Amino acid sequence: MAKILLLDIETLPNIGYTWGKYEQNVIKFTQETCIATYAAKWLDSKQVFARALPNYKGYKPGSYDDKGLCKDLWRLFDQADIVIAHNGKDFDTKVSQARFLVHGFPPPSPFKQIDTKLVARAVSRFNSNKLDDLAQNLGFGQKIKTDFSLWLGCIHGDKESWRKMVEYNKKDVLLLEKLYLRLQPWVTNHPNVATYNEKDSCPKCGCLKLWRRGYMITSTGRYQRLQCSDCGGWSRGTKRVGKVEITNA
Repeated sequence: MAKILLLDIETLPNIGYTWGKYEQNVIKFTQETCIATYAAKWLDSKQVFARALPNYKGYKPGSYDDKGLCKDLWRLFDQADIVIAHNGKDFDTKVSQARFLVHGFPPPSPFKQIDTKLVARAVSRFNSNKLDDLAQNLGFGQKIKTDFSLWLGCIHGDKESWRKMVEYNKKDVLLLEKLYLRLQPWVTNHPNVATYNEKDSCPKCGCLKLWRRGYMITSTGRYQRLQCSDCGGWSRGTKRVGKVEITNA
C-alpha cells in the first residue's frame, strides 16, 4: 500500500524593521521565519500527531531554533510516497524544504504531491479556495478561530498558546483529510496508488471493486472504462479492446 501523508505546518513570523505599516519593504530582518509546529497523519491511520518547538531540548521563549523539529519532519517526508497538503506546493512543502536546506539535510526520498487547493481550483469554482471556506461549504466544519495574539503568545513562550497552536494545527489536518477524500475521485492526475498493490485496483483510492462502465475512445483505440465502487473515481483498462484500422483522412 502507498504511504500517504496528510500534512500541515505553522510558522513563526519574520521580524524586521520597516518605515511604515502598509505594503512596506523590509529594511532589515532581525529574525527570519521558522517552523513552529507541524501536524500530520497517515491516511490509513486514525492517529493525528504533532510536534512543536517546546517539545525539543534547549527550547527557550523567543527561540526560532527548529532543527530538531525539522529532523522529525524530514523523516516523515522520507517515509511518504505521497504528501497531501492544502497550498502545499507553494507553502508547506517548499517551506519545509527550505528549512531542510538551512539545516544541511539531504533531500528526502522522492515523493509525489497532491495540493487540495490546486485540485479544488482546477475542477470547480468556489468563491474561495481557502481550507476554512471549502470545509464550511462542503459541511465538514471549520478551522479553530485564532488571531495574531496566538503567535505572539508562542513567541513569548506561553504554554497555553503553544497548546492552542498544536490543537489548531491538528484540526487543520482533520479538515484536510475530509477535503481530500471528497476531492479524491475528481483528481485527474492522481498518483497511481494501484501500482503499490499486488492486485488490480482503483488508481485513486486502491479499492479492489471496479465496475465496467462503457468504453473510453482515444487516438490509439478503445479501452474499457472503469468506475470505482468506493470513491467513484474513473479510470480505464490498460489493454486496448479490439482492433483499430488507421487510414489517411
